[in-house]
Amino acid sequence: MKQAVFLGAATALITPMHPDGSINPDEMKRLVEWQIERGIDALVVCGTTGECATLSREEHLQAVSCVVEQVAGRIPVIAGSGSNDTAFSIITSKEAAAIGADALMSVTPYYNKTTQDGLIRHFFTIAEASGLPLIVYNVPSRTGMDISLETCRKLSEHPLIAGIKEASGDVAKVSRIIASCGSELPVYSGNDDIAAPILAMGGKGVVSVVSNLLPGEMADLCRRGKNNDL
Repeated sequence: MKQAVFLGAATALITPMHPDGSINPDEMKRLVEWQIERGIDALVVCGTTGECATLSREEHLQAVSCVVEQVAGRIPVIAGSGSNDTAFSIITSKEAAAIGADALMSVTPYYNKTTQDGLIRHFFTIAEASGLPLIVYNVPSRTGMDISLETCRKLSEHPLIAGIKEASGDVAKVSRIIASCGSELPVYSGNDDIAAPILAMGGKGVVSVVSNLLPGEMADLCRRGKNNDL
């Protein structure tokens, strides 16, 4: 059984910015500290909520550095490094690893709509280049591509593929993933509104947007789920 990168609630952090569009590191550090004080279990920086698709390489590096520095090892930091460009994902993944991120999160390549085999190679290449555990991110409503159950099984066999953030909204599919390979592919809800049923089915937690505002409440929901007290 693979060890999960985190258990419970991880906030998909916003990226605070100045009026001119540049990153505001002081506000980001303040947000990170408040999240930790409220009991959040992990943080995801440069994910969809953090506007990763519009950040430059330099901004990505700045945001990840800021969060890693402020967290200082207290909770896991997961760096979003997803792109439809495998080579660019490798660059940002290696930089995140060098900075001290604990794991990566990588979305399916959007727009390109690769084959399932191409998708597997994309994720394996990124994970192997960085050496960090990688959580794959399935959100077909945004990317136009859905990770199949068979692909989940194949991904679960790689030692560095550390989980899946499932945001398809298909609870029945999530239950099949958990039943088929959940011990080797920890499943996290990518939707706040179905976090509770996914926890009840054996999911390991949630990557949450609403926890930018309610970190303690989301962490408590996950603890209750773990204790069968939903």
